[in-house]
Amino acid sequence: MESFRFRLAALVMRHRGFTTLLFALVTAFFAVGLRNVELKTIFSDLLPKDDPFVQVYKDHPNFGNPLTFTLMIQRKDGDIYNPETLAKVWKLTRDVDLAPGVDHDQILSIATEKARYAEATPYGIDVRPLMEDHAPTTPEEIAEFRARVDKAPGARNFLISGDGTATLINATFIERLLDYGEAFNYMQKLVEAARDEHHDVHLAGQPALTGWVYRYESQMFVIFAVTLAALVITLALYMRNVVGVVTPIVTSAVAAIWGFGFVGWLKSPIEPLLMIVPLLLIARSFSHCVQFTERYYEIYAHLRDREKAAEITMGVMMVPSVLGIFTDIVGIFLIAIAPIPAMERFALFCGFWAIWLIPTGTFLISLLLSVLPPPKNIDKLVGHGGGGVHRKFSQLLRGVAATTYGRPARVTTLIVAVGSVAAIYTALQIKIGNPVEGSNLLWPESEYNEGVAQINRNFPGVNTLEIVFEAKDQKSPSRVTRQADTVLTMQALQAEIERSPQPPRATLSFGDYLMEANRLFSGGNPKWAPLDPTDAAVNAAAGAVMVGSSPKAFSNVIDFEQQNGTVSLWFKDNRQETVDAALAEARRAIDKVGADHKAFLIRLGTGTIALQQAVNNVVDRYHWLIIGCLNLVILIGCSLAYRSLVAGLILLLPVNLSNVVLLSTMHLMGIGLDVNSMLVAAIGIGVGIDYGIYLLSRICEEYHGQDHDWGRTLTAALTTTGKAIMFTASIMMIGILPWYFLSDLKFMADMGLLLTLIMLINMILALVVLPLIVWLLKPSFVGRKDLLVGESVDLSAIVAEDLGSKPMQSAPA
Repeated sequence: MESFRFRLAALVMRHRGFTTLLFALVTAFFAVGLRNVELKTIFSDLLPKDDPFVQVYKDHPNFGNPLTFTLMIQRKDGDIYNPETLAKVWKLTRDVDLAPGVDHDQILSIATEKARYAEATPYGIDVRPLMEDHAPTTPEEIAEFRARVDKAPGARNFLISGDGTATLINATFIERLLDYGEAFNYMQKLVEAARDEHHDVHLAGQPALTGWVYRYESQMFVIFAVTLAALVITLALYMRNVVGVVTPIVTSAVAAIWGFGFVGWLKSPIEPLLMIVPLLLIARSFSHCVQFTERYYEIYAHLRDREKAAEITMGVMMVPSVLGIFTDIVGIFLIAIAPIPAMERFALFCGFWAIWLIPTGTFLISLLLSVLPPPKNIDKLVGHGGGGVHRKFSQLLRGVAATTYGRPARVTTLIVAVGSVAAIYTALQIKIGNPVEGSNLLWPESEYNEGVAQINRNFPGVNTLEIVFEAKDQKSPSRVTRQADTVLTMQALQAEIERSPQPPRATLSFGDYLMEANRLFSGGNPKWAPLDPTDAAVNAAAGAVMVGSSPKAFSNVIDFEQQNGTVSLWFKDNRQETVDAALAEARRAIDKVGADHKAFLIRLGTGTIALQQAVNNVVDRYHWLIIGCLNLVILIGCSLAYRSLVAGLILLLPVNLSNVVLLSTMHLMGIGLDVNSMLVAAIGIGVGIDYGIYLLSRICEEYHGQDHDWGRTLTAALTTTGKAIMFTASIMMIGILPWYFLSDLKFMADMGLLLTLIMLINMILALVVLPLIVWLLKPSFVGRKDLLVGESVDLSAIVAEDLGSKPMQSAPA
């Protein structure tokens, strides 16, 4: 017992008062930081920093801005051309204009001045708002309004449905002023108030989606409470003693205070959707504590001295615990490789929380074990007396152990090999991106997804791709969007895309408005709509369109300085196959018309389609990089701890197989690979390697105590540490599985199901595949006595030394 870790354990126990005071002071410091903790979504922080699509969005945020609420008002028993519906649209438009954080220049509906119609008069082109200064009320006014709509192609295509039963209100918000919760609650109240027996009102858009996530926060906390209650109840039923229940609760609570307090002092906001990971860290803390206390029970059963047992447990478990937590830390911090600010903040928050599990899960738990009353049911806990769940677990694990060595191991090897091939084949079929219409964060029947479906059914949709025409010289006195080359190239690009095999539902550019003006100038005949290819003709048409209006009225297609413009493309949904096809056709069309012109560049692109792909590009680029780096770091760390490269490979094989099984399961469930599942996969490897480290360390210990008999060694390891693994995985599954049944957030339900599967898969593979590999390879490092993670303690000698009696039969710690 002369190794450093045992000397450190003895030092901590000798100075328990000082160590306890230190923990209390640090906890008080972090507790003060809790007042600054903030759950907040920052949209731009959810986007990758280095993606060209994101750069286009930041350079031209007014084109296809995703921070837009879209309301659809639909008449159930007729069309919108009646006083009641038009008055409702008029009032809703004005109420939306009062929303906190809204951009007043970026509100568009048939009741705003931006919705205009044009007609030719003896004095030129007359351009006026569709509704003037009030909603039509008389039959004559309604007939006049309908006639105006017929003269406004933009309104007919984008603001009023083809059958005339629905109309849209679009409202874009300013990011620095946008409070998602406040804005969503305001807009949702308007929606609910506007619904009646004659009208359906639907709300969509990225701020609405985030708003629903905010609304379900309170439900999330209830589910967290249910999870924690399930963990505590299961723990109490299993342990049936004070020490086994109190230690996980206290150590996990202290680590949580340190974790949240840390980001509170940093004043770094936490993304609400990522709150499932802190809960997982609490469950991981429970898991480590159970492993620790299970070993304490074994040692206390020999010594019957809680202080000495706590000290020895700290020395024995220090390296396996630190190594296991180290894998969690690496898995979380490597998420920061992905260049997404929200993920970087998340890695900082949860990574340091995982670091805090080392002092709390190694030293604090030992202090608690040394002062809490020792368990009275110690014989049942270590399987020496009576029946109960502990004895049943041991019996089950003896049966599992029997399948991992000897003749049965051949059959097990064949089953594992066939299952691995099938899992790998299925996992390779998984696709990156969103597999559903709307958002996979919510259930298909949710109000938000139903709203998206209804808007997509009646209008070009809410999913746009913007192709930006950017002036090379932003300060040039010549307004680029009013030049012939710019407008004609826009029209050529639109025509090329509209001829594609999978064309968009609609396209729009500044040139479309100019063609309408040209038609009116030429007597109204559609054949005169095409523009002459001269700057003078284009500039004249632009001047006619803007007579009596501001460039802000056309801010959806050109900027205020008229230097930059966009070609907007609308698509039926945002499924990944739609996104891929849209971007492919856009690139082909740009290549056809040329991206680099004398006065401007064509840049692809922004809008919901491009920004969704920007995030998917991160998954495509970094998923396997993160998994690869995680494997490399774990391989190095574990190989050093066991002083064998083979040990690192033995540990990595089951967890990587678990990751493959997880991906294949996701594919069969219809869940695409995205940033969130990338996160779960990284954490899953950290979780699985923990089980392997504890079990392999115990195998190394038992090998010497079982006279180098592999069969007895594997059986002893599985019925002791394997029992703790089975229980910790079981309680985590019991705690997390309710998410699937209780959450209105499909994302959280899916994550609950995936994390449950991770626990189950990792448990099975750790208990079956790892000992099977050890049996097949019979690695030489297991027989070494100088391993950091496999050091045994002669408890009988300690008992003899303390009692002055003859040594009892030696037992491994």
